[in-house]
Amino acid sequence: MSSDQEPDSNPDILPFVRRPLTGTTSRSVITESIPPMRLGLLAGAGEFPIRFARGARNAGHYVYALGIGGMASEDLAQDCDEFRYAPLARLGKAIRLFRKANVQRIIMAGKIEKTVLFHPFRWIRLMPDWRTLHMWYRYARENKKDDTLLLAVIREFERDGFVFDSALKYCPELLVKHGFLTHRRPSAAQWKDIRFGWDLAREMGRLDIGQTVVINDTAVIAVEAIEGTDRCIRRAGELCRRGGFTVVKVAKPLQDMRFDVPTIGIETIKTMHESGGKVLAIESGMTIIISPEEVAELADKFGIAIVAVNADELALLAAA
Repeated sequence: MSSDQEPDSNPDILPFVRRPLTGTTSRSVITESIPPMRLGLLAGAGEFPIRFARGARNAGHYVYALGIGGMASEDLAQDCDEFRYAPLARLGKAIRLFRKANVQRIIMAGKIEKTVLFHPFRWIRLMPDWRTLHMWYRYARENKKDDTLLLAVIREFERDGFVFDSALKYCPELLVKHGFLTHRRPSAAQWKDIRFGWDLAREMGRLDIGQTVVINDTAVIAVEAIEGTDRCIRRAGELCRRGGFTVVKVAKPLQDMRFDVPTIGIETIKTMHESGGKVLAIESGMTIIISPEEVAELADKFGIAIVAVNADELALLAAA
């Protein structure tokens, strides 16, 4: 038995071990039977838009996707009924295309790189149309937080009668369930780091700064901001050269499930391995996991523990 894995008799983890792997959480999305619809997909970077499009089409829906230029993968096209690229700052064009396609609901999926907002001469590079300028100055003047910007996009589309749904309404199977995803379990010290990091991550989410914190020996090594989860983990690896740290990623306390839902995948595990991370704690019922079997297999190969937990579970552990 490795030094960082505790036996099942450890009282600090026993209450959790006895819980079923396929349990549910009170914050889970309610599933329902949905008739086939024409869905508009506003797609950013990553694998999430591809998995959504594939799942939605398998469920009988028609998927018309607009990929954000320079961000959305070209592989998305093969999983959609129709696919076009649209520039980031051309909301007017996106609205016209969705209207012409007669979409009934719009889904946002994938990461939008906010760093482009801080490039030199950004307005010249982006060349925003008047609908984007209206959105920017009408709905996003107060601040440029993630929620502010994404809600501003939704409000601009709503002016034309569009309705945004959560991707998870159509593909609830993407949400991770409660339990261990790997053979390896956190040690007692790592459970302590998970509990310590959980409230910090929730607070960062409440402030709309980020959803991830990296902890080692109850010290905060890194906090996610505009750079995203993977870069946050890499920064932690640079600051904690001995490795062995714990990554905690949770939803915001008032998470809008239409956008910015916490997501992990193969790249998250690769980044943790390269940076020295050993534990990944995510929120059950509120986190999207891309390719769960492949993620678990790779984590086992690298000796990384992945656990999906919730606040109630951590409260029980703290009281044990």
